[in-house]
Amino acid sequence: MQAFDYHTAFSRNIGWLLPKEQELLRSKRVAIGGLGGVGGSHLLTLTRLGIGGFNIADFDTFEVGNFNRQAGAFLSRVGQEKVEVLSEMALDINPELDLKKFSSGINEENIEKFLDGVDIYIDGLDYFAVSARRAVFAACAEKNIPAVTAAPLGMGSAVLNFLPGQMTFEQYFQLEGYTEREQLIRFLLGLSPAMLQRGYLVHPDAVDFANHKGPSTPMACELCAGMAATQALKILLKRGDVLAAPWGQQFDAYRDKFVKTWRPWGNRNPIQKLGIMIASKQLKDS
Repeated sequence: MQAFDYHTAFSRNIGWLLPKEQELLRSKRVAIGGLGGVGGSHLLTLTRLGIGGFNIADFDTFEVGNFNRQAGAFLSRVGQEKVEVLSEMALDINPELDLKKFSSGINEENIEKFLDGVDIYIDGLDYFAVSARRAVFAACAEKNIPAVTAAPLGMGSAVLNFLPGQMTFEQYFQLEGYTEREQLIRFLLGLSPAMLQRGYLVHPDAVDFANHKGPSTPMACELCAGMAATQALKILLKRGDVLAAPWGQQFDAYRDKFVKTWRPWGNRNPIQKLGIMIASKQLKDS
């Protein structure tokens, strides 16, 4: 068996990265909340980019219903903890990784440790995990930690960056005081003001807010990982302009479209208010 060597393993990154930049990524620590549809792909993509340390959190185990989209979902892994499965996969790429595992997920008791010493947070939490997501992004803002959320939507991805000293997650999404259902709608419209995915949802009944279920595709999850990792690279290496909220971006491979979105005041923007009102009525009537 060939011995592992960091520089050999990630040598093909060089060219798009300078050697000194690769070494810098090796010294960075990334926190990833959730290791399901997008989180597992985030971990493996960033590991292949050469990131040296991770704090990873998920309380769940794999099941057959995960097979269409989750990086660690295999028949041989059903019933196993996602944190353990993805850790094993990442270490099989880079056995030198410094991994800190949080198998109880993210909660009030461990959020400080989860974010301790990290250079950036990448959001992989389930779409319906509203409370946990709000808590993590609030803590990131307080600790001046850049935070990226990439949502799998249809057959594409929408990405938002929240940078220290700029618009926060709560200022953008305006979730305080709303019911969970309303928060989910506001989160969706805030993520994708252009709603590029809306036109080809062929079976709307698959969207089930009450039971916390919705349709997904493997393509969207992989696109999320690529887009989020690219944002992480630019932020960590301080390379090039980074669009931060209220700017966002969405790419839809099915519709062959890429858009940059700009919503001053976030969900308080008049255009957003109208979109939220329409979406709320459509979902209520469906």
